[in-house]
Amino acid sequence: MTASEEAFLKPRALRPGATLGVISPASTPKRELVERGLAELQAAGYQTKLGKYAFGGGPLYYAGTLGERLEDMHAAFADDTVDGIICTRGGWGSAELLPYLDKDLVRSNPKAFIGYSDHSSLHTWLQNEAKLITFYAPMVASDFARDNGVDRASWQNTFEGASEWSLDGNDGLRALQPGLSEGNLLGGCISILAAGLGTPFAPHFPGSILFLEDIGTKPYQWDRMLLHLRYSGRLDGVTGIVFGDMAQCVSPEEEDLLERAILHGLRGFPGPVAIGLRCGHVDGANRTLPLGVRVRLDLTDAKNPRLSFLEAAVSV
Repeated sequence: MTASEEAFLKPRALRPGATLGVISPASTPKRELVERGLAELQAAGYQTKLGKYAFGGGPLYYAGTLGERLEDMHAAFADDTVDGIICTRGGWGSAELLPYLDKDLVRSNPKAFIGYSDHSSLHTWLQNEAKLITFYAPMVASDFARDNGVDRASWQNTFEGASEWSLDGNDGLRALQPGLSEGNLLGGCISILAAGLGTPFAPHFPGSILFLEDIGTKPYQWDRMLLHLRYSGRLDGVTGIVFGDMAQCVSPEEEDLLERAILHGLRGFPGPVAIGLRCGHVDGANRTLPLGVRVRLDLTDAKNPRLSFLEAAVSV
């Protein structure tokens, strides 16, 4: 049974006063950025608890050895004083943890897991193996350390348990292909998701609305990875697709080419397709997306595109 076919576990809400465990499952973050991001989280009312290896110092570009990064992630789930888990940054390395993650530990201690980019492999594992709602959302060094790096409205709606809210054109959403669909929101960084195909940790999206974004990815590469997803059958049963803000992938002059390449890669896809959602690799305020919740993508009116969240992402 795949993640989209079974009810997801909802972690508890993260209101001001909650304690966030801070870990680095992938690359080494810059200490000054982590400290700046922690100060911003604390100013927002959260307590923070650093993982033993959160500041890095591992081999190559990793924040720690495989064992050290795994230890920090397991410790954060096991710690009763930690209400949710947030990553410092992405980079590369999360996929190394997948064969060793403790499914029973996670299911016994369902907590918000917050991160994006390279952590798409962890989102996929947590959804497929632990059936846990996860959060493609701002990270400590990557976003909380930046001026205007976090969209507060979507963060609060998500983590404080709003049952109905939406993202629209003010969040960058634009229609590429009209339509109306519903499904569980899944997805993440397309290059990480595509890299998982053919492994025991491949993503599954049937019945979902799929969110896809990336950084530094050229139009032909989007076309190629979408074709890979199609050939693998991973787009079968997907009811709608939302692409992220492409400013980190192409210049404004290449935007039209990129959109045509995406539609070429999706030729024959019957559902609605949107683009431009400012979530993940963005320059400005990063939107929070709860993955696993029921959503509606309404692109029937191109002037009023809307991604509506139909249930609370957390238990309140």
